[in-house]
This record gives sequence, structure tokens and C-alpha cells, in this order.
Amino acid sequence: MRILVTGASGFLGWHTRVRLRAVTDHDVIAVGAANWRDLPELVGAADAVLHIAGINRAPERQVEVGNARLARDLAEALDRAPGAPTVLYANTIQAGNGTPYGTGKAQAAAILAEAAAAKGASFVDVVLPNLFGEHGRPEYNSFVATFVHKVVAGEPPEVQDREVALLHVQDAAQAFIDQLGSAGVQRVTPTATPTGVAAVLETLRAQFAAYRRGEMPALRSRLEVNLFNTLRAAMFPAHYPIPLVRHTDQRGSLVETVRAHGSEGQTFVSTTAPGVTRGQHFHLRKAERFVVVGGRARISLRKVLTDEVVSFDVDGASPGIIDMPTLWAHEITNTGDSELITVFWTNELFDPEDTDTYPEDV
Repeated sequence: MRILVTGASGFLGWHTRVRLRAVTDHDVIAVGAANWRDLPELVGAADAVLHIAGINRAPERQVEVGNARLARDLAEALDRAPGAPTVLYANTIQAGNGTPYGTGKAQAAAILAEAAAAKGASFVDVVLPNLFGEHGRPEYNSFVATFVHKVVAGEPPEVQDREVALLHVQDAAQAFIDQLGSAGVQRVTPTATPTGVAAVLETLRAQFAAYRRGEMPALRSRLEVNLFNTLRAAMFPAHYPIPLVRHTDQRGSLVETVRAHGSEGQTFVSTTAPGVTRGQHFHLRKAERFVVVGGRARISLRKVLTDEVVSFDVDGASPGIIDMPTLWAHEITNTGDSELITVFWTNELFDPEDTDTYPEDV
């Protein structure tokens, strides 16, 4: 299928495109502000449209009018399209709550539903709760992004405790993928995890306190794993490598490469010949650790769907932790003249039916 994604460079749009790249063979047409004027032509080439573009931070009138305007632009493009692509709309639980944002999102849903009906196209209203995840913008995408930024910076965030339902952004992306084959008119509300604002902050603080020492915090639930991956994304790359202590006596030396608090996991060791590269893939959920304990290597990472590359030159003589952030393609190359010895650790046991490993060159 050819999937058009509006708001393609935004938080949810980028995550959705990465997931489409990882778990499907669909062609993706990315639409943002730069090519918005080409929307009629681009919609005409699509089998499905994921309308994610929206305005949530602007003067109140612009938020309300802007979201409806984006929907009208898409409705006009649908009207001119030769076919009838399925329309999926990134709505919100705030729709219709009387705020400018809620009013604008509700109006956009009505506009798109009407446009789809006029074309005889399927329409899926995906009602999303509070989203969070890797690379969210503080003070913009979610309170979780704000908390993560302040915890890493050592700043005390303002907390107004309340119950809240959270959905990781990759789960929101999967909700769109699951509905690509829907027929007729559907309303979908992905299942979120109930928690509290203060509880989220307490978890992030505990995770950061352990992780800044190189230790893996307890990852007892999917929510804790997703919060940890969000925290790691905010720390990358400035907080790496995390130095390790080499304990040496007359017998030799010992380095504690992984100290995990209550988490399952798997440790393995690889040897790599000079000049050889391993990896060249990315993960959507795994926490993965690289520690070179013998030889020299270059570890390079690229944020998926971007040209942003970060590299670390590491030496087994001074072991340090480089953890692979989710949604970043990574590789390790032996840059020395001798065999490279690397210790790897992941927070979950290897499952050949669900490896969470997606090929991608750095």
C-alpha cells in the first residue's frame, strides 16, 4: 500500500513512519509544511491517508481554527482525488471538551468524516489519550517529556498530581497500522495505562538515579520500560560513554558491565575480527548495552529517517557503557589490529518469533 502521512516530521508522525518502516512493506508518502501545497496530487497517489498534522501550541484562536483548516485542506484534496483512500484521523480524548484545542479537533473529525462519506471512503477516528515517548519536546508534546528534561537537567518540575492514562507513541502508531484495512466508519480508542502524574515523576527520578551510575533500573512493566527508553533518549548522546571501574589485582582484572535491578535480561559476548562491522539494525523497544572489554572499536548510530549520526570511539583498556537508544540504527566496527571483545546485554530474553530487530544501515 501507499500510505500518506501528514505531520510526518512531528512527534507522532515520525514515530509512525519509523514503525511503518520496521514492520510493514508499505510505501510512505511524507507530508509536512514544506510540501503541504502538493497535498491534492499526493493524496491522489495514496491508498490510505493518516492525518496526524495538527496544531496544539499557539494562540487559542489559531489552535481551534488551524486544526479545522488543516482538515479542510485534506478534505478538498480527497474530493479531487481519483480514488477513495481510507482516511485515518489522529483524534484526541480532548475532542469536544470546550477548549479551543478540543473544539478544533472535533471540528476536524467532522470535516474528514463528511469528506470520506462523500467519496465512499472508509473513515477511522483514532481517539488518542496522553502520548509520550522518545524524542518528545518538553513543554510541548507531553508532561512526560517535560519531566524527563527536568530530571536529566537536575531541575525540579512543577507537579499537579492527578490520575492520567498514558499511551506510548509506538503503540499509537501500531493502532493506525492495525486499522489500515478497516471498512466503513470506525471509532478506535487504543488502550492506555492508568497511572498518576506524581508516580511518573517518581519512576523517572528513580530510573535516572540508578542509570547515571551505569546501573539498569527495575523494568517490571511495559510502562516502566517505555518511560526508561524515553529517559535514555533524552540523555543521548551527551551522557555517554558511562565510565566503568576496572578492578585489578595480581590475578588480572574485573569489570562489572551490567548491574540490573529486578529485571530479566540476557548477556552475551562476541569476538570481531579487525575491520569487521556488526549490527546495522534498530530496535523499537529493547534496551541494549555495548561494553568493549578488549580491543578498539567505533560505535556509530543514526536516528532512523534522518541523517543525524553519532559516533563513539571506545577502547577495552578503559571500558565504558554505550547503550543503544531505541529507534536509532547502530553498528560496531573493529578499528584495531587485534580481536575485538564486546559484552552485550539486553533487557529481554531473545525470542526468535519476536526479535525486535529491524535491518537498517547506519
